[in-house]
Amino acid sequence: MPMDTSSTSAPEAAAGTAPGPVLLRVEHETRYQYTSPVELAHHMTFLRPLEDEHQRVEVFEMQVEPAPGHHTTGRDTFGNSRGFFSITMPHESLCVRARSLVRVAARHAALRPAASPAWELLRERLRFIAGERYEPAAEFVFPSPMAPLHRELHAYAKPSFWPGRPVAEAAIELMQRVHRDFRYEPQSTQVNTPVLQAFMQKRGVCQDFAHVMIGCLRSLGLAARYVSGYLLTEPPPGQPRLQGADASHAWVSVYAPGALASGGWLDLDPTNDCVPGTSHVRLAVGRDYGDVTPLKGVIRGGGQHTLTVRVSTESVPQWV
Repeated sequence: MPMDTSSTSAPEAAAGTAPGPVLLRVEHETRYQYTSPVELAHHMTFLRPLEDEHQRVEVFEMQVEPAPGHHTTGRDTFGNSRGFFSITMPHESLCVRARSLVRVAARHAALRPAASPAWELLRERLRFIAGERYEPAAEFVFPSPMAPLHRELHAYAKPSFWPGRPVAEAAIELMQRVHRDFRYEPQSTQVNTPVLQAFMQKRGVCQDFAHVMIGCLRSLGLAARYVSGYLLTEPPPGQPRLQGADASHAWVSVYAPGALASGGWLDLDPTNDCVPGTSHVRLAVGRDYGDVTPLKGVIRGGGQHTLTVRVSTESVPQWV
């Protein structure tokens, strides 16, 4: 399913008193229209938001039309909620609607970029050495199908990572540079556009911004994850509207232990040049977009298809 979204002084990066949690309602509708009947379909979904100490799912419901004959849910290797469903009756259209009510608290209010280790020291910690302590984050150092390693990405990243610089400081500067040097341009790329192509043309959607930054970080031996999610469609009064708010969004999570009061993963949104706050809803994490595609599957029949995706994220009163 295509995804058309979307220095330490980055917005929301400063330490301070954490704002109170907000309650967000998310609606995500995906509709396929086929030119001939689909005889059999098997689909996988990543549509239920993640839950942790900063994000709690109050309500989640998913409707599929036509109704599937088989539907199961579980967890994938990264801890994401994953669903499977099968439709064995002929159908000429498919509609999947997911509705979530999510309570989101500030994840990075106590961010201290300078407290993270020097990036070279962290790189050494993430290297596999037989008999040494294993860092679970190390699995996100390796290249993945949609975020391979390229010399060009390494050369682009290096100016932000001078010797001894704290990894979080360098990663925030890299985010700012990607935001400055790349243009957000819907429909300028496809879901399968190679990351190097997006890098060379310096434009794309949020998926491309995330893959470019992940490729840069991994080229230096650092751990970086792809985060899929949603943005608040209409920002609070006085704040600018974020890019990618009308569709599924994507950003980056870099392993930077010590920079946060809890946990070692720092989220960074290069599309909007910000450290995500309560306007971002985390849906799933993986190596790249291919791991966490909101809806994908295999079908028999169907001919050509037309895809329509509609996403809405709004703030609702706390007493709901």
